[in-house]
Amino acid sequence: MWLAVIAVLIGLAILVWSADVFIDGATALATKFNVPGFLIGVLILGIGTSAPEMVVSVLAALEGSPDLALGNAYGSNIINIALVLGATVLISPIVIRKDIVKRDLPLLLLITALAAWQLRDGVLSLADGLILLVALVIVLTIQIVQSLGESRSKNKLAVKDQNSLKISPENPSEPSFSIGSVDNKDTGYVEPSLVRGLSSLFIGMLMLVISSRAIVWGAIELATLWGVSELVIGLTVVAIGTSLPELVSSLSAARKGEHDMALGNIIGSNLFNTLAVVGLAAIITPITANPIILSRDVLVMGLITLALFVMCLFAFVSNRKFGRASGFTLLAGFTGYTIWLIQTANV
Repeated sequence: MWLAVIAVLIGLAILVWSADVFIDGATALATKFNVPGFLIGVLILGIGTSAPEMVVSVLAALEGSPDLALGNAYGSNIINIALVLGATVLISPIVIRKDIVKRDLPLLLLITALAAWQLRDGVLSLADGLILLVALVIVLTIQIVQSLGESRSKNKLAVKDQNSLKISPENPSEPSFSIGSVDNKDTGYVEPSLVRGLSSLFIGMLMLVISSRAIVWGAIELATLWGVSELVIGLTVVAIGTSLPELVSSLSAARKGEHDMALGNIIGSNLFNTLAVVGLAAIITPITANPIILSRDVLVMGLITLALFVMCLFAFVSNRKFGRASGFTLLAGFTGYTIWLIQTANV
């Protein structure tokens, strides 16, 4: 028992440190290649911080524990929005951009609806798993193409604005500006190092996964000693443990002013959990799901995702930030779900 407690405590300490390293690496790469922060959040942070969910669910499927695999994925999705994002916006409110309510959140709603539809008969087959993985490829392609297109448009506008600042030869006394030239000595700007960015990203991601696994192992050991069911372990202990990278990474990104990266992390992680984590588990072995997963957990996942879309849409239309009121609402939803889960724990 004491070994499990030590694994959890040390894992948490390493997790906090590795998240900072991970965010620093992602930010450096985004700056180096002029990639939008939201895209970095969706691809690198979203997928990278979902690695623990993927490892746990794949192992659970291989060991014949489908409830643990699904509970981990869907429980993590609920926690990512209700707890992780709720806590993040309490610290640092997020400005909602048009494409988030026009493209990204509707896409997440559509994928969530697909997950619910596939579970209508209580079985996830090999075909269902393949559909989820094909959908993942399509979603990632859409995200990459559109985000890079938006980045190129912004760059063109920036070049146009800088061109307008150029002074004609008739006014030699006025300062002239040259596109793309920055006096590093005067501004103190330091060009991000590619090697350093990649190293920070790799080390941070590796330590995130290792520390999360230590936390999950210790938590499962403790929960097993208390006689908690496999599904409840997946929805609570494992889901919270594997969502710790998302929590720490999002809080770290928000603290550093990378708001798009924080929101992109949540959306990307949930997309990856639903499509890749569940898809891989279903391909390994067909999953016969506990009926309560659809009537309780998938229902809550759908409602909390819809609530996120509505609150973000309201923030965008009213020209307000997605902030503390929404954060408290999401945390209240997480509390209500947890109470419901405890009450139905023996079902």
